[in-house]
Amino acid sequence: MSTDPNRVLVAGATGRTGREILTQLRSTDLTVRATTRDASNRTALERRGVDEVVAGDLLDPADAVRAVDDCDAILCAVGTGLSPKHTLGGELVGRTGTKNLLAAAVAAGVSRFVYESAIGVGSSRTRLPLPARLVIRGSLRAKESAEAAIRNSGLTYTILRPGRLTSGPATGDVLVGEGGDSVYGSIPRADVARLMVASLFTPDAENRTFEIVSRRGVRGEVRGLVDVDWPVPRTEPGGP
Repeated sequence: MSTDPNRVLVAGATGRTGREILTQLRSTDLTVRATTRDASNRTALERRGVDEVVAGDLLDPADAVRAVDDCDAILCAVGTGLSPKHTLGGELVGRTGTKNLLAAAVAAGVSRFVYESAIGVGSSRTRLPLPARLVIRGSLRAKESAEAAIRNSGLTYTILRPGRLTSGPATGDVLVGEGGDSVYGSIPRADVARLMVASLFTPDAENRTFEIVSRRGVRGEVRGLVDVDWPVPRTEPGGP
């Protein structure tokens, strides 16, 4: 069982889920580090409560090594688009970038890796309608490759596969399935971020893959629900 982290890296911090993760982390006493490809994002990230900013491209293994140095845990919410520096090569950040981050984490002795995947990946493929699978097939393949690398890494991990991501506040009422063919629907990014942060403090979530949707966003048949006790993360003295 892993111990609670002290310094956590948020990869993909400037994305929509990443920003929600930063909001969740503000109420904790963790030291928060964030990655960004664009150094001009530093001030905006610091305003969101980030303590340390590492500017670099995760498609560069050396930048991934710098990002994870002295971190205990990683919350990975990187997108699956093309890196501006590698457009001609067609490298997806969500595949190669995540694998570079993972390799650096193993070498650095990181204790926990939490990954935002998606319903439609791997064993959950059949829950995503075929037209949607065809539209985002490149992203799904990248995430499937990243999932496999995470499971084979030897790190303690949690993989969360959300349904269709929406904006708006967290509902606090999430259906958690396991096994792939479990749930389908939508979920606010804020709920995904809440569970990603909570995973750092949830022994029951270690080395498991979950499908997650909000109760109000669920669509179709529900099966394979599991009961996970997601604890409230520790907070700073005088915090909420």
